Amino acid sequence: MRRKEFSVQEQQEIEDFLRSMSFGFLGTSGEDGYPHITPLNYTYQNGHIYFHGSKAGSKMKELVKSHKVSFAVAKEFAVIPSYFSDPRQACPATAFFKSVHIRGIAEPVDDLHEKAEALSGLMEKLQPEGGYAPITPDDPLYTGELKAVSVVRITVEDLTAKFKFGQNLKEDRLAQVMEGLEERGLAGDPETVEMMKRYCPFHNKDADRL
Repeated sequence: MRRKEFSVQEQQEIEDFLRSMSFGFLGTSGEDGYPHITPLNYTYQNGHIYFHGSKAGSKMKELVKSHKVSFAVAKEFAVIPSYFSDPRQACPATAFFKSVHIRGIAEPVDDLHEKAEALSGLMEKLQPEGGYAPITPDDPLYTGELKAVSVVRITVEDLTAKFKFGQNLKEDRLAQVMEGLEERGLAGDPETVEMMKRYCPFHNKDADRL
């Protein structure tokens, strides 16, 4: 499903997910011809992905060679054992998750104010409790650092998303999985049940299509 095909509600769900996460995977074209995957922290602001790093290194060299990149973010909510809905077959075993895949153009940010805004967004994710001076280009403490660090902006050209929470299960099997999660009671199970109720049409007539 391409970005332009999302409803307003679905687009909001995707953007909320991207804002809530702090870790993703950048795909670049490696100099040896192989795809190069780099795990990194990021922030989603004003419809763009931002990340930072040293101006040196293979990742930055690859971005100079080709600005076309892929970027993926995913969160696994719960592993679903087969025996939740079938006492014999292994086939029903799966996992429920949210994932977003982006293809876009990565470009270095030169404007110090945009750099400061992106790095402030990263700090809000990594250190939400504060405990540091606000990042501004006017602060001598940060001016040199902002000039030295590389901040990259990914402009989204194509976006696909998948939120899998049993939407295709028949009503009786869906109920069995929900019951299994409620009985198991692991850390992410209650939230997974809530997601199932939110996205599955048996529980929500206005369920999102993601």
